[in-house]
Amino acid sequence: MGNLILGQEECARVRPVAGGRLSPLVERSRGKNGLPEAGSDEHWSVLIFESLSVGTMVVLVVMLGLLVVVGVYVILVWPLTFWDLADVGLENYGSWLKTVLWSVFAGGSLAGYWCVSGAAFKPRPARKGTGGAVRGAKSTRR
Repeated sequence: MGNLILGQEECARVRPVAGGRLSPLVERSRGKNGLPEAGSDEHWSVLIFESLSVGTMVVLVVMLGLLVVVGVYVILVWPLTFWDLADVGLENYGSWLKTVLWSVFAGGSLAGYWCVSGAAFKPRPARKGTGGAVRGAKSTRR
C-alpha cells in the first residue's frame, strides 16, 4: 500500500468534479440586485413535512411547559399546603383535552408553514393611506 496522503503531483492529476468549476448544476438564477429570485425552491412535500414537524415541536414544548408547572406545584405548593387538587374537578375538562391538543398542533403547523415557506420574511408593499386626518385641514364631517 502506498502513502495515503496526496502530494502536489497527485493533487494535480485528480480529475475535476462533473461540470467543472462553474457547473450549471449548482448555478442559481439571480434576480435584480444580485439577490435570489422570490419563491421557494423546496418541493411541496418538504414544506409539509417541515410544517408538521414544527407543529409537533410546539406540542412538545407545551407538554414540557406543563411538566414544569406540575413540577413546581409538586415541589413547592403540595408539600407546604397539602392541597392535592381533589376538589377542583379537573375531570370536567378531560373531554376538551384532544381538541386543545389538536388545535395546538394545527396552529403550530400553520405557523411553521408560514415561516418555512418564507411568507413571514417576504417584504410587504407599503400600504397607501386612505386619506386620513391631516393637521390643519378642515373636517368634512357635519
